[in-house]
Amino acid sequence: MKPARVSRTAAVAVLTLVLAAGCAGGRATGSGMDGASAPDPRPEIERVLTEQAAAWNRGDLEAFMDGYWRSPDLVFTSGGNVQRGWQTTLDRYVASYGTSPETMGRLTFSELEIHPLGDGAAWALGRWALEYEGGESPGGVFSLVFREIDGRWLIVHDHTSSDPE
Repeated sequence: MKPARVSRTAAVAVLTLVLAAGCAGGRATGSGMDGASAPDPRPEIERVLTEQAAAWNRGDLEAFMDGYWRSPDLVFTSGGNVQRGWQTTLDRYVASYGTSPETMGRLTFSELEIHPLGDGAAWALGRWALEYEGGESPGGVFSLVFREIDGRWLIVHDHTSSDPE
């Protein structure tokens, strides 16, 4: 029996529901629960990503990881694998890229879209690229779920993929 094909519209609707449900748990600070509108999170989220790129480019993975939720519940998906936990994510980065600007390359983010969801949650979509001396330049796309936790916007879910070679 062949599996049923799912339309692109249905798949997007399911993904949107999953993201919204995943972001609904827990109470975030500054969520406007008192009737006041919450401040626009986009500048803060852009700042997190700018700081991450700067930290990466100086070879400082610990500072790069400051943009992630320091929790065993952090989710990172890439290459068909799901990994959980801040430390596991850091270890994966170290194993894949090393800890110096020469082995890590120069990171840039582009085509960034940030979509506030309310209640201290947002999601972001964009492209990443690494440039290495010698011309190699891998890249791809990412989607991130952010939560406002203790007054800071942090990545709680990262789904990153690479462009085909």
